[in-house]
Parts: sequence; C-alpha cells; structure tokens
Amino acid sequence: MTYKCFEDLPAWQKAAELYELTEDLLDHPAFQATRGFRDQLDRASLSVSNNIAEGFERGTTNELLQFLYIARGSAGEVRSMLVLRERRAAKRDWPAELKTQISQLRSIAENCSRQIRAWADSLQNSDIRGQRHLNERTRREFEQKQRSSEFDKKLLRMLPANHPRRKDAEERGLI
Repeated sequence: MTYKCFEDLPAWQKAAELYELTEDLLDHPAFQATRGFRDQLDRASLSVSNNIAEGFERGTTNELLQFLYIARGSAGEVRSMLVLRERRAAKRDWPAELKTQISQLRSIAENCSRQIRAWADSLQNSDIRGQRHLNERTRREFEQKQRSSEFDKKLLRMLPANHPRRKDAEERGLI
C-alpha cells in the first residue's frame, strides 16, 4: 500500500496516540514529577510523530530511514521514562488508575517501536530510493515488479497445498 500523506501512516497514527495519551498523563493531578522530567517526557513523546512526519516528507528512503530511527529512539526514551515513573509509583501511594495509565502508555510506546522497526526493515530491503528519485521510467519499473509479484503469488496459490514451492512460499510469508 502506498501512502500519500504521513497522517495516513499507521505508525504516525500510533505515535499521535502516544503523544495524546502522554498529554493526558501529564495533566493527571496525581502525576508527580519534576518540571524537567515532565518537559522531557512531553518532548520525547512529540518527537516520535514529528520525526516520522519529517522523514516521510524528505523524499528519499535514506532520509526517511534516518528519521525513523530517531523516532524509534524517542519511543525508547518515552518507555524508559515511564519505567522510571512506574518504579517510583511502586514506592508511593499513587492511585491504581494512574499506574494503569502509565502501563498502557508504555505499551503504546512499545507498539510504536515495533511498527517503526518493521517499517524500517522493509525500507532497507526496498529498491525504491524515494519519491525524490522517482521519474516515469522508475515508476513503470516499480509498477511492473509489483504486477509481476502479484502474478507470481496468484500462481503459487494455484499450486496444490502440499506442493513444495507453495509450502516454501507460505513459510516465507510470500502468500
């Protein structure tokens, strides 16, 4: 699937959710942290979606990869900060609702990391160098490869279920 704008990207949408829920956590009256901690958590959570957006808009696969790894690093930073808050909450009498909110936010940050990593992995194995490098010839070549790949998948699906080539394709996740 091809996305035309970063707002449609599942990874960006999850990152936006991460930021929104971080804001909710920071607004919680029982959430206790220093101003520096709060500011850093706010910036790190916002950085995930912003770096996905900036990389997407750059126009080259290499730049997109660079920004995806920065976004993933920011998601890791959010997780680290939340783990520290969970450890602190265990020593304090924080409401169960707040502990649950922190745990859910950590889970969303982990999900962001996984999505970004999977996307980056697929880009590293891609022949496309980015929107900036596309012209009519490279577009036609790419579309032809995609059509050929879909045709190959249809042929493989037509083979009997116990055929070695079909089994191999299924094991490799090709069909």
